[in-house]
Amino acid sequence: MSRFPGGVRLAISLGLALLLSSCAAARVATHDVSLDPVDVPAGTYSMDADHWSLLFDVGHFGYSRFVMRFDKATATLDLRPNDLAKTRLEATVEAASVDTNVSELDAMVKELLKADRYPDIRFVSTRMTRTGEATGTVTGALTIAGETHPVTLDVAFNGASPNPLTGDDTMGFSATGSFRRSLWGLSDWRPAVGDEVRVRIQAEFKKPKETS
Repeated sequence: MSRFPGGVRLAISLGLALLLSSCAAARVATHDVSLDPVDVPAGTYSMDADHWSLLFDVGHFGYSRFVMRFDKATATLDLRPNDLAKTRLEATVEAASVDTNVSELDAMVKELLKADRYPDIRFVSTRMTRTGEATGTVTGALTIAGETHPVTLDVAFNGASPNPLTGDDTMGFSATGSFRRSLWGLSDWRPAVGDEVRVRIQAEFKKPKETS
């Protein structure tokens, strides 16, 4: 039997919870990241499923650039910060997860992408080049609807550090790029809908902390 009455045990539990919460809040409040990519520990990282976005847009009747997104994707980064030639990025996007915010248009874009026959959109890096202290380019093979062609993305390294809540080695990137969809045989609705597809990516990658 516990030597503390029920009310005291509850008070102790609440006190411990508040203490842990305050410690976590302190770690978040004092959190800082390194802006030097060389400081990132080498290893295999996975894209954080809760902290990423993949947006793309195309010209729409000359009125605007219509923005769409994908809702399901995975990616792994085998990072060698001192040897980009050995660093490799692979990403898979579920074609059927396209989200235009218009259900009828979702169906049309899925048909354009032939999502029933080719459920995955794939990107596999072939070359990475550093262009500045925290910028670079990533060139890779992009496969859509069974067609594969090279695409180059401009990448900005946003920072890295152990995550203040989990301790996992974590880093973040922003990337932009563009390509002509007609190269992949995706020519429907041209020229009313533009040929140039612009891509914007935000992604965090994490590697579980090492345990002794």
